[in-house]
Amino acid sequence: MVLQTFLLLASALLARGALSQPDNVRRAAPTGPAAWDAAYSQAAAAVSRLSQQDKINIVTGVGWGKGPCVGNTNPVYSINYPQLCLQDGPLGIRSATSVTAFTPGIQAASTWDVELIRQRGVYLGQEARGTGVHVLLGPVAGALGKIPHGGRNWEAFGSDPYLTGIAMSETIEGIQSEGVQACAKHYIANEQEFNRETMSSNVDDRTMHELYLWPFADAVHSNVASVMCSYNKLNGTWLCENDRAQNQLLKKELGFRGYIVSDWNAQHTTVGSANSGMDMTMPGSDFNGWNVLWGPQLNNAVNSGQVSQSRLNDMVQRILAAWYLLGQNSGYPPINLRANVQANHKENVRAVARDGIVLLKNDGILPLQRPNKIALVGSAAVVNPRGMNACVDRGCNEGALGMGWGSGTVEYPYFVAPYDALHERAQRDGTQISLHASDNTNGVNNVVQGADAAFVFITADSGEGYITVEGHAGDRNHLDPWHNGNQLVQAVAQANKNVIVVVHSVGPIILETILNTPGVRAIVWAGLPSQESGNALVDVLYGLVSPSGKLVYTIAKNPNDYPTSVVRGDDNFREGLFIDYRHFDNARIEPRFEFGFGLSYTNFSYSNLGISSSATAGPATGPTIPGGPADLWDYVATVTATITNTGGVEGAEVAQLYISLPSSAPATPPKQLRGFAKLKLAPGQSRTATFRLRKRDLAYWDVRRQNWVVPSGRFGVLVGASSRDIRLQGEIVV
Repeated sequence: MVLQTFLLLASALLARGALSQPDNVRRAAPTGPAAWDAAYSQAAAAVSRLSQQDKINIVTGVGWGKGPCVGNTNPVYSINYPQLCLQDGPLGIRSATSVTAFTPGIQAASTWDVELIRQRGVYLGQEARGTGVHVLLGPVAGALGKIPHGGRNWEAFGSDPYLTGIAMSETIEGIQSEGVQACAKHYIANEQEFNRETMSSNVDDRTMHELYLWPFADAVHSNVASVMCSYNKLNGTWLCENDRAQNQLLKKELGFRGYIVSDWNAQHTTVGSANSGMDMTMPGSDFNGWNVLWGPQLNNAVNSGQVSQSRLNDMVQRILAAWYLLGQNSGYPPINLRANVQANHKENVRAVARDGIVLLKNDGILPLQRPNKIALVGSAAVVNPRGMNACVDRGCNEGALGMGWGSGTVEYPYFVAPYDALHERAQRDGTQISLHASDNTNGVNNVVQGADAAFVFITADSGEGYITVEGHAGDRNHLDPWHNGNQLVQAVAQANKNVIVVVHSVGPIILETILNTPGVRAIVWAGLPSQESGNALVDVLYGLVSPSGKLVYTIAKNPNDYPTSVVRGDDNFREGLFIDYRHFDNARIEPRFEFGFGLSYTNFSYSNLGISSSATAGPATGPTIPGGPADLWDYVATVTATITNTGGVEGAEVAQLYISLPSSAPATPPKQLRGFAKLKLAPGQSRTATFRLRKRDLAYWDVRRQNWVVPSGRFGVLVGASSRDIRLQGEIVV
């Protein structure tokens, strides 16, 4: 296969301190400008053989519901170009019948494990290819998650651009190693569902570069085939008509050589979208089929000179280059969304669901040691009584919660609820188990009395705005547990003083009531575990593995501690760079559980900080490659630390590197994540965490120079177990 000729990427992963490579993870994907050059050469030859109508067909969707996939184009037989299939989404193949329901991005990020994230991407690619999907609509870097209530935050990788960027890169390279085009979305500053199709996100230049554009640069650097422009306006102009966002930032500054596809019905004009950089319209009309802006209209615009022939050729060449880049011109399977492509992929689902569990509190009740009796309380302990897929696009919060709702969902092939797995384990151990599968507090006393562990399952859900669930129109209305979760915990704790709260949530909730309830001995943040929910939970509860997940957002003590919320008009992004932990640090607000936090069943010590640097002050000067100036991607410093398991059981620690900029830089968050390494350690074992810093990791965006600049002075180097638990400190002098 053509892809196997490209260079392996393992060295880059080892440089990040990654774990050993899981089985079935290939390391071949198209990399660097040379791969694009070859693809462009093939595309140029193909374009020269096309009629104008052929070109129009390649860039225009056939219309909503008029093909096998959510997005389809007409085939062009003269160059053996197929009916292109674009299909949701970020955690699996939507509308397919025998596919894996992978964990959402937020759960994958919570593992902080680049190998599991990469493997998840490879398996996503395998299932897309196996069903004949050419373009998988994911992964997601927007919403970044600046608003904790944001409906689609769970589809992405958390509120830090560095972590999101690494996860984007690993996922894209995994997907594309299988010959499938990845589509990075939603570009850009699409941070809420409310009024998403009318509002303007007004973002200043520095904030745009350092937060929202950052992970898209990683995506482009990993040769992502396509980028999806979002519904909202950016600084007053629709994104799919926005010259600054599409032509200047993405294609020129970041050197993006793939194509920009509209979100479904996010296009507003014929000429404006074409001349401002959009390359493909989806689905080709509005959802009722009446408003067609390309197709014949684009043909007329080209004939009248409003859109140049060269611009049309550029659109087509970009689309065809992505097709050639991934080797889809030879031996690609036909479209078949009924194909069974699950293979052994549930192993990744269970591993990510398990290793993404974050232990927030534990007074010694966990792990369980063959208890005599356990009790389970809450509707979220069991599968939705109406069926695991009873709600279209998961548009309800009934039964166990495995993912949010909307277009970024899939059908569950099966669902192992917490009760299913705990019941199986209890039978094996001879443990008595009782169940109250309701959120009603009446009757909980009899169920939980005498239990060595009383589990209370609580949830918080969100999703895409075309579905409203229990009054939540996509975004969450509040940050409390749903279904009176606080009261349910209190009722159980009145009858039993061995309460373990299990939280399945799309994002932060306020836990103060629960933490102040006597008898709550542990809080297990199980996130969104998808189809292997119960099995992953049992792995952690019974100590088959030590919990190793870390939070990818901050959990506040009070909703007002967050600097952002859903807005009713335009969003002026007044918080600037100061979102999530950056805000809490800058405003000196104590969080309840900080970004990067997570407990284990063992303990870890940090020692032997080592720092070497060849970094020099000044602006980026390299030629533009995919991702931006080439020298931004050069490694200029290395930080090492020794991590030791000082406890009695095997565990994995996520060591985190934060950098603070010198005083010569403009106002900047006190610290910013710039590296992480997950290390598996046996009791007493020590390993070295190695963090390699790129030039971009030490730079800020200089608005006046319109360039990335490394400032002179003393950079703070902080290594620790979370954004607030710093164990080692040093400096880099530039």
